[in-house]
Amino acid sequence: MKYCVVFMTAPQGPEARSLADMLLKKRLCACVNIVKGMASFFWWRGKIDAAAESLLIAKTEQRLVKKIIREVGKVHSYSVCEIIAMPIVAANAPYLEWISASLKRSKTT
Repeated sequence: MKYCVVFMTAPQGPEARSLADMLLKKRLCACVNIVKGMASFFWWRGKIDAAAESLLIAKTEQRLVKKIIREVGKVHSYSVCEIIAMPIVAANAPYLEWISASLKRSKTT
């Protein structure tokens, strides 16, 4: 499939919005949802740690995932940032058409 959803986490606060704005302005995704108030628990430096985070859910085309990873990695505050892409296996056709139309300018980048 040509479309995917990209999940990213960011610290609570303005960084999530800044990442969303950057991705949209660069036409790397058509839409970004920010889910605030997420509690994350994870292994870090040999022990279990926790953080208050936001989850970003971006809709895009698979051809842009490597560029998303590169661009987010340049500005993200985490030394190891979570960026996971999952294919969209089925969806409303007009929605997928809207994703492609929203990304149109990025086809030359």
